[in-house]
Amino acid sequence: MANFYDDNEDLRFYLERGLDWDRLVRLTEHDFRAPEGFSSTDEALEFYREVLELVGAFAADEIAARARELDRCRPELRGGEIVYPEAMQGVFDALNDLELNGMTLPRELGGLNVPMLIFQVQNEIFARADVSICAHHGFHGGIAMAALMFSIIEGSAGFDPELPGFTEVRFREVIDSILAGESWGSMDITEPDAGSDMAALRCRGELGADGSWTVTGQKIFITSGHGRWHFVIARTEEPGDADDAFAGLAGLSMFLVEAYSVDEDGNKVRTHTTLDGVEEKLGHHGSATVAISFEGAPAQLIGARGEGFKYMLMLMNGARVGVGFEALGLCEAAHRAAAAYAGERRSMGKTIDQHEMIADYLDEMQTDIRGIRALAMAAGYKDELAKKIEIKLRLQPPADPAQRRALEREQERLKRRARHLTPLLKYLASEKAVEIARRAIQIHGGSGYITESGVEKLLRDAMVMPIYEGTSQIQALMAMKDNLMAAVNHPRTFVRTAARARWRAVSAPDPAGRRVARLVTLQHQAIQFLLSRLAGHKLKELRHQPVGSWSSALRSFDPKRDFALAMLHAEHLCVLLTDVAVAEELLEQAREHEDRLPVLEAWLDRAEPRSRHMLDRIQTTGGRLLSKLHGTPAESYVQAAK
Repeated sequence: MANFYDDNEDLRFYLERGLDWDRLVRLTEHDFRAPEGFSSTDEALEFYREVLELVGAFAADEIAARARELDRCRPELRGGEIVYPEAMQGVFDALNDLELNGMTLPRELGGLNVPMLIFQVQNEIFARADVSICAHHGFHGGIAMAALMFSIIEGSAGFDPELPGFTEVRFREVIDSILAGESWGSMDITEPDAGSDMAALRCRGELGADGSWTVTGQKIFITSGHGRWHFVIARTEEPGDADDAFAGLAGLSMFLVEAYSVDEDGNKVRTHTTLDGVEEKLGHHGSATVAISFEGAPAQLIGARGEGFKYMLMLMNGARVGVGFEALGLCEAAHRAAAAYAGERRSMGKTIDQHEMIADYLDEMQTDIRGIRALAMAAGYKDELAKKIEIKLRLQPPADPAQRRALEREQERLKRRARHLTPLLKYLASEKAVEIARRAIQIHGGSGYITESGVEKLLRDAMVMPIYEGTSQIQALMAMKDNLMAAVNHPRTFVRTAARARWRAVSAPDPAGRRVARLVTLQHQAIQFLLSRLAGHKLKELRHQPVGSWSSALRSFDPKRDFALAMLHAEHLCVLLTDVAVAEELLEQAREHEDRLPVLEAWLDRAEPRSRHMLDRIQTTGGRLLSKLHGTPAESYVQAAK
């Protein structure tokens, strides 16, 4: 029997040795105080391993075996509802039998109390078998967990620290129906004229005279949007002028909408929602992507009005980590298909995996996959730890003020790191999914272009990953903005870390440590260069202003106006930042586990020339285009080519 967990040594490393599971397990298990919980970290890890082995076998035998059929037979809109083909429905009937829908939910709510990181690993395994199953299944347990988190954040969840456990949750009906396998949910953000520009959303949330809310408007490109439960972001305040507190993003609120009810015979009854259509897509054929209209649909406000963007970010950040793992699973499938074919296909007296160029392709694919997994595990782990510390601070705060402050500092440190890693993960994993799937086709040659091989499906499925849950360009802009503004707001810290990296580049006791430090210096050079050009433009604007006003003006950057060069090179900087982030994670592993050193060295062999190239592009290109766009001299943007 095949098993997509057991056959993956790099994946197993993280469960067996690669992470500090004790910290995460203790937070998840309330320090082993729950009577029905685990009594030790080892006991919990053994259970997690059993879950992943079960998932690995199911993915290999039940999902991967049906992947071609899932691709051919698509969901259809009939009589106002989405009807799944038999193959897709069969997989989800089996998943319901396995009771995996609520694996991350607490035991007292009917779940398995498994860490979210294990759920993400499950997503990787499912995506290796078929991304449509992965995407749709994520809107079962993922939405149930979001309902719990929203209840905690808004203060509507009851918790008994003596049990310890939850005694009540505002959205219990959502959680129970998902656990039972009767329904699922979706997050509804995109509109016909508002994608990445959230401030342009027009879907309305309206407060009636009786104090009840309704939602009206259309949402499009909604994955699994034919589900019962919808977290909908809608406008409750009209944008005013720039000084209006509710202008733009501040005028958005988050709602829970029940799209249909269920009558006594089990039939769906829609009164305020309409499924307008199901999209015909390039890939992800087994997953339904719908347009849905709300017409005065009864809605529950989550949190306070105007807090919608905050709640949306929580959904999106989790989704972006999820896409990282989903893309990773597809990369794994593409590499394995390419390696298997190359190991059998003979040309010029030997199998093609022995030809130098093909061997280089396969080596780079494997190196990229291990780098993505290192980043995914780090982002997922730190994001979950930060969230669980927040839950502890809200529901079980330490009585000792010093302990509380220590927890708050740890949470803030983890949040900063997770915020840094998440857009890098989404960017790297999504872009590499397309690249690796494309290379798998190339290695197959003509056979790869034929549907029978299955690898052309991987490329079609991969193409959406740099687009949904925030495009690659949005991720790059986020990473650029965060890193440049961190240097602007904390210049002394930036200078100290840059100096420390230069020192480690010559003084680190191990060669790998020196190589990673040299990579970090390239990152600092890129940021410093962009800031120097930014400051140069700013100083020109200040020539006719009093010197006393310069300090505050130099800190008042308008990213839309002042960051032209940085915005042009955001993706180049993002690649460099990603190379560094992966190298740092792998270096930490290598220093603790000697057998991980070759993984780091393979990454550095690829990352070093790539990062030097990115720095060169940032420093020497873009002037001509920006001069054309803004009418300024090209040389003011770049330095002379060496």
